Amino acid sequence: MEGDLIHINGWLRPISWVYEWGVRLRNACFNAGILKETTFDRPVICIGNITVGGTGKTPHTEMLLRLLLPDHRVAVLSRGYKRKSRGYRLASMESPMYEIGDEPWQIKQKFPDAIVAVDANRRHGINRLLSDAETKDVDVILLDDAFQHRYVKAGLNILLTDYHRLITDDAMLPAGRLREPIIAKERAHIVIVSKCPAKMTPMDYRVIREALALKPYQQLFFSTFHYGKLYRLFADTPGQAEELTADTHVLLLTGIALPMQMMMDLKRITRHITPLAFADHHEFTNNDLQTIEEAFTAMQGNKRLIVTTEKDAARLRLVQNLSPIVRRHIYVLPIKVAFLRGEQALFENAIRSFVDHHQ
Repeated sequence: MEGDLIHINGWLRPISWVYEWGVRLRNACFNAGILKETTFDRPVICIGNITVGGTGKTPHTEMLLRLLLPDHRVAVLSRGYKRKSRGYRLASMESPMYEIGDEPWQIKQKFPDAIVAVDANRRHGINRLLSDAETKDVDVILLDDAFQHRYVKAGLNILLTDYHRLITDDAMLPAGRLREPIIAKERAHIVIVSKCPAKMTPMDYRVIREALALKPYQQLFFSTFHYGKLYRLFADTPGQAEELTADTHVLLLTGIALPMQMMMDLKRITRHITPLAFADHHEFTNNDLQTIEEAFTAMQGNKRLIVTTEKDAARLRLVQNLSPIVRRHIYVLPIKVAFLRGEQALFENAIRSFVDHHQ
C-alpha cells in the first residue's frame, strides 16, 4: 500500500525545518522575479520529482522518446549524475558511460536517434543544444530530473511520486526524502503516481487523489511497470535464452533507489527470490563482486539466474573482474511504463497537444 516505504527520522526534524525555510526562500525569490527563470522558443518538457531518487524518471523519459521520436527531433538533457566529466557533453554511441553517466548512456544506447546531452547547468545546456550546428535543429527538449532546477522554466512540468512513498506522506531532508516542500507540486502540470501495482481498487485511486489534493489545472495519472524479455548482459556468453518461471531461483541484483515494486512484481512469477541491493548508482568494487558470486553460488535450485536492471547493466558491463559463473548467469530485465485505467491515449494526447501548440 502507499506509504509503505516511508521512514521519518524524527530526531532530524529541526535540521529539516531550517532546510525547508531555505528552500522556501529560494522559491519565493523565483516567484517574485528576483531570481530569473529563462524560457525558450522550443517545447521543453521536464520530468522530475521533489524527492531524492527512486520514482522511475528514466523509464518515463524513455516512454516520451518512444512517443515523440517518430515525428520529432528530440533531445534529452540530463545532469549526468556521478559522471567523471564536467560541463556540457554531447553523447555519441561511442561515449563511455563514466563520461556521461549511467542513465544518459542507457538512453543513448536504446535510442540512437535521440540527441542526448549532459550539463549540470540546464540553462547552459539548452543554449548549447540550440546553438551548436549538430543539434540546433532539435524541436523538443526533455529535461531529466530538473523539476527543482528553476532557472529554466519548462513549458510542461511532469512530477513523479512513488506509489510506495507518496510525497504527501514524506518529510523534508534530512528527516525524510523531500527536496522541496509539498507546495512545490503546484508547479506541475501533470502528476504521475509511478510504480503502482497492476491492480488497484477504485478506493485506492480515490484515497491517493484526495491525499494529493491537486489543482483544477493539474492532470493526474497512475503508471505501472511492464517487463520485457530477459536478455544476456554479455551477449558473447554461451547458452540459451532464459525465461522466468515458477521454479526459477533469482538473485535480484539492484543498484537503484527503491527496488521494492520490482521485487513484488517478480514474486508473482516465482517465490524463490534472493535480493541483493546496493545504493543508487552504485559503483561495484571487487568486494561487491565477491559478494555477488557468493550469494549466487549459495542459492539452491536447478534453475538459477542473476537478474539486474538496465540501469545497473550500464555499470556492470564495465566491471573487469566478474567471475565466469556470474557472467554466464546474469540477465537484464527491461522495463517499460504503462498507464492504468486505460489512460495511455489520454496522456499521449496531452503530450502531443503541448508539443504541437508550442512549435
